[in-house]
Amino acid sequence: MRAEIGIIGGTGVYDPQFLENAEEVKVDTPFGPPSDVITVGDLEGRKVAFIPRHARKHTIRPTDVNSRANIYALKQLGVQWILSPSTVGSLKDEYKPGDIVFVDQFIDRTTRREQSFYTGPKVCHISVAEPICPELRKLLIKIAGEMKVRYHKTGTYVCIEGPRFSTKAESKLFQSWGADVVGMTLVPECVLAREAEVCYASIATVTDYDCWKDYPVTAGEIGRTMRENIEKVKRIIGEAVVKIPKEKVCECRNALKSAMV
Repeated sequence: MRAEIGIIGGTGVYDPQFLENAEEVKVDTPFGPPSDVITVGDLEGRKVAFIPRHARKHTIRPTDVNSRANIYALKQLGVQWILSPSTVGSLKDEYKPGDIVFVDQFIDRTTRREQSFYTGPKVCHISVAEPICPELRKLLIKIAGEMKVRYHKTGTYVCIEGPRFSTKAESKLFQSWGADVVGMTLVPECVLAREAEVCYASIATVTDYDCWKDYPVTAGEIGRTMRENIEKVKRIIGEAVVKIPKEKVCECRNALKSAMV
């Protein structure tokens, strides 16, 4: 089985039933098993591979997501573009629950995750000055504008270790850094995609105001907001799959050119 486009389903996006002629594929990797079997099928005339980031029943916590295996497996199937829906908390009033954020930067606060395929004998110093594929992100922004949904074309994402939510002190610290949203899964996913020379873009749905507001965030609140917005996210993905070009025009394809030592 081969696929052009990968979807890493996040919180609320577990179900690959939107794919036609779907088949499940098990891919072995040098980094252990991916989060789940990968479903390969047709969507709007394109071959798409879908993997649920936290497994189908959301049994894998953020720290334990094997992102190296997930990205490697998608690359083995031929994937050149990855769309990554997820949920985030807002650090600003204007980033409201239900809004879509096309993040373009991150601040890494994780502590326990391997962020490279190259752990020896080679060393890879990958550039993530612009960690999200600019061309893929630009396409998603255009689609959101045409759909007339509330969205933000930029966003700095603080990636925390999890699975706990932030303290108020942490939340206010992140605000003082000028960050826009907080989540638990962007890193190392986008970094590994860059090492694999795969174009990657995040579709982040704001579900809450973290805990800097007068009330703390809960898992129930996140799930409720995500369920209310899931069709919007699926529509963006469906439109993107149609419009993703057949050939890459960005520099993601040359990411390793000067990265290896």
